[in-house]
Amino acid sequence: MNGLSLFANVGIAETYLKDVDIDIVVANELLKDRAKFYRHLYPSCNMIQGDISDPQIYKEVIECATKEHVEFVIATPPCQGMSIAGDMNPYDERNSLVKYAIDAIVDIEPKYVILENVPQQLTTPIQYKNTEMLIPEYIKQRLGDKYIFNAEQILNTMDYEIPQMRRRAIILMVRSDIGFAWEFPTKSNNIYTLERLFKGIPDLWPLIKEKEYQDFFPENTKDALAFHKWHRPTEHVWRNVECMLYTPTGNTAFDNPVYYPKKANGEKIKGYDTTYHRLFWNKPAATITRYNGIIGSQNNVHPGREWKRDKNGDMMYTNPRVLTIYELLLVMTLPENWNIPDWASNGLIRHVIGEGIPPLLIKKIIEVMPRR
Repeated sequence: MNGLSLFANVGIAETYLKDVDIDIVVANELLKDRAKFYRHLYPSCNMIQGDISDPQIYKEVIECATKEHVEFVIATPPCQGMSIAGDMNPYDERNSLVKYAIDAIVDIEPKYVILENVPQQLTTPIQYKNTEMLIPEYIKQRLGDKYIFNAEQILNTMDYEIPQMRRRAIILMVRSDIGFAWEFPTKSNNIYTLERLFKGIPDLWPLIKEKEYQDFFPENTKDALAFHKWHRPTEHVWRNVECMLYTPTGNTAFDNPVYYPKKANGEKIKGYDTTYHRLFWNKPAATITRYNGIIGSQNNVHPGREWKRDKNGDMMYTNPRVLTIYELLLVMTLPENWNIPDWASNGLIRHVIGEGIPPLLIKKIIEVMPRR
């Protein structure tokens, strides 16, 4: 079955689609570096780079999809205006980009559709025919007489043996003439924890930006650095590393009486208790965001283990750093040998991973798709 990917990022969701007989033959992505990354991963796909709201780009997408007899569409319109990790502005103009995905579905009439976004999409208003309405109501007004929708539309990836707690709004549509509803797979009671996922991965100490602290940690061993190409330490400023050095597994550095998050001038930082936060060993990872390379962003720090006590008797913990790219690949259910282009910067790699959805979840959803 031929497919179209809209707002494609670098094609993370598409990783395992060929395993379930879906061939994405046309894709569209706004940003040049992501489109280039996509072409590297999927050289046989017609990646159309450009703004979907540009009439010429939209026309090219529809013409190519029609020519290729596309019967499947997957779309993840931008969520920055809705996400709790973004602006949370219900009137952000990017929220209305979902209209172009719906226009494409109307024009192409695919048999199957996956619309994926943050849960806030279901409570976000947009304008349609001079009337403000929530996005789900807008979709039903446009497509309700042509498609059958799934009943439950919010899931948590951890319920499907994905090692990440990531709540998503996923609308599944089946064209009415097929006559079946498409629902989520059966949930699993098997929770995939970081203890299980990271078993056997060597500890890794961060790199420190300030020269005077660069010899504080033991050197990363040859075994650790030889473990995997993408298991490499990230560079952090000492004040952020220090506060995480004294933060136990599953805790936030804001709870530390002495080694709490500070500004460069030593003043205590104010912030959410989900930031400067170590992950839990006995749980899946928290949601991976595009800012996964920053200690002070949400739930980004390795769980760590007890290391040793300092001269004052305070316990210090290993791995006071964000997850490596290799660890992110595992958490996102991407292949360990994911074909990352050599030219891609660490920042780009981290951003596109954080903006993706675990592709194993998409595979599992399609495996229960009622095909005809």
